[in-house]
Amino acid sequence: MKKRKQRRIAIYGKGGIGKSTIVSNIAAAYSDKYKVLVIGCDPKSDTTRTLYGSRIPTVLHILKEKKEPKVEDVVYVGYNGVKCVESGGPEPGVGCAGRGVIVAMNLLEKLGVFRESLDIIIYDVLGDVVCGGFAVPLREDYADEVYIVTSGEYMSLYAANNICKGIKRLKGRLGGIICNCRGIKNEVEIVEKFAKKIGSKVVGVIPRSDLVQKSEIEGKTVIEKFPKSEQAKIYRDLAKSIYLNKDFVEPKPMSIDELEKFIKNLYNVS
Repeated sequence: MKKRKQRRIAIYGKGGIGKSTIVSNIAAAYSDKYKVLVIGCDPKSDTTRTLYGSRIPTVLHILKEKKEPKVEDVVYVGYNGVKCVESGGPEPGVGCAGRGVIVAMNLLEKLGVFRESLDIIIYDVLGDVVCGGFAVPLREDYADEVYIVTSGEYMSLYAANNICKGIKRLKGRLGGIICNCRGIKNEVEIVEKFAKKIGSKVVGVIPRSDLVQKSEIEGKTVIEKFPKSEQAKIYRDLAKSIYLNKDFVEPKPMSIDELEKFIKNLYNVS
């Protein structure tokens, strides 16, 4: 039987936009069919909390305690067999937040984690690819495809456009935009127009739902806590859309002046 190609997916977006929720839920959705590894590349280290049920020790923390850590020291098995890693970061105000990503990738490479039998690897990356550390999944060829999470809010779109600049600079492949709704008027239309402007498309729309908070309070994904809900179906549909996607582009980010004008026009949508 022909071996299935490993999918290596990076999810970017501004801090607080909901990347971790999306990553953990699509990982849970994939886990029914595939062997999945999730790597949290955010110094908050909370990507895998709802997959594992609690926070796991970060790579940086483990390296402070052990000079020669083993795979089981940094890779934790969570919901439905999903493997979980958190890179970690320095204390607030001390050092470079992206350093944890660099250290984590080097250690996982050394331990042979990427050579394991995995179908899908998902990176949850803080949306500032200006920092060398956060650019590692793309720059060092750990990820093949990128998706950007945004809402229709000004700062979220601004960050998404900046991320596109980084993707273009690093010659990455943008698979599409994920609209994580915040309840703004005409929000989906706004995000669709933004996606079209940068030469891409919207691959999924995630509506606001109380089920997300109810699940996360218990340290679970919506997929686990409310598997038959409409919100769980939406995450499964997004996971399927990403997996089946074959339409990748080099994004066309806007200049600052173009972006300002574009967003002002967007907010005048009636």
